[in-house]
Amino acid sequence: MNNTNLSFGKLFNLSFGFFGVQIAYALQSANISRIFATLGADPHQLSFFWILPPLMGMLVQPIIGKFSDKTWCSLGRRKPYLLIGAIIAILVMIMLPNAGNFTFTQSVFLGLNAAMWFGLFSLMFLDTSINIAMQPFKMMVGDMVNEEQKGLAYSIQSFLCNAGSLAGYIFPILFT
Repeated sequence: MNNTNLSFGKLFNLSFGFFGVQIAYALQSANISRIFATLGADPHQLSFFWILPPLMGMLVQPIIGKFSDKTWCSLGRRKPYLLIGAIIAILVMIMLPNAGNFTFTQSVFLGLNAAMWFGLFSLMFLDTSINIAMQPFKMMVGDMVNEEQKGLAYSIQSFLCNAGSLAGYIFPILFT
């Protein structure tokens, strides 16, 4: 752990990833129901799809936390997980809204068509990748900030989380 005080700019940069993570969460929560409805989900059954994100978070975050504590490479302890999570999230966020444009067979398995299964697996990958990126960001403050500044660092994280959520909810309005 660092015993020296970090500048406000360094504390802000350390937590800035939360801004992006919260944008992804906001885009997911604001748009996934519409995406599933477009793929053919019964609007009355959409709540069943929302079981996946918290379930993935409960499974992924402790595992990533444990592994990132023990990982040491040229990128450091946390950055490999941040990069992997971000890359997967970007790919899924590009593909998922366009799932209705892909050509899927009309086969039905367990009452869901192929496009729906693609959407479900994409939602699982999206939430998993967001959690892969988010957990190391939480731990970086504990790793790099001294006890005196942790309150300020966590306040910056909270601000960036809320700002990212706001941006994620506003972006679709601005870009349509």
